[in-house]
Amino acid sequence: MDRRDSLKTLVVGSLSVGAILTACGPNDKDAAKHAKAPLAAGVYGRTPDEEARDEKLKKEEFLTKDEMAVITILADIIIPKDEKSGSATEAGVPEFIEFIVKDQPRYQVPMRGGLRWLNVQSAKRFNKGFAELTAAQQIEIVDDIAYPSLAKPEHTQGVSFFNMMRNLTATGFFTSKIGLKDIGYMGNTPNEWDGVPDDVLKQYNLAYDEKTLKECLKIEERGEIMKWS
Repeated sequence: MDRRDSLKTLVVGSLSVGAILTACGPNDKDAAKHAKAPLAAGVYGRTPDEEARDEKLKKEEFLTKDEMAVITILADIIIPKDEKSGSATEAGVPEFIEFIVKDQPRYQVPMRGGLRWLNVQSAKRFNKGFAELTAAQQIEIVDDIAYPSLAKPEHTQGVSFFNMMRNLTATGFFTSKIGLKDIGYMGNTPNEWDGVPDDVLKQYNLAYDEKTLKECLKIEERGEIMKWS
């Protein structure tokens, strides 16, 4: 089940500016306080209060070992290891999800309820918990809930849960070092632009005038001199 390429599209296309700003920005009442607060040492963009809260949440436990085992299996089914990069688990996605359900409690009931639904289905079909099933049996259940348009009405809860798992897995993976490398994200890096390609200029009956070309050549020459000086 090769999902990595489609997930790249989903994770880029589904992010909205409003959602990002809402999630990251402080409320109006505390805006001035946060704006003036010094950044925590070594942590870019985090205030001391925010860093302290993060550390507190990391020490807390919400999901059990059995629940984490199922999340780990699902994460690697959604984004398995391939010849290009590591799996969701290798990118730290299970730990990311465990942190998110503590950081954003609205995920706690849907997550725990979905995991319970999955284990109930596993018990009904195979008399075992999901983590104890064979890979083929796990995929059989996942296939019933991974494609909403094809899912049966009685699997609605499972579909909702898997949608949430897929979104969290994609978010955790493509914001990790492994995921950023997978999509080729380079950040703010210097580059060179050689102008509009000739074939595009010809397509629109356009061309650079001599003055512009001469100025560009001068700039390029100065750049080469600075590079080797």
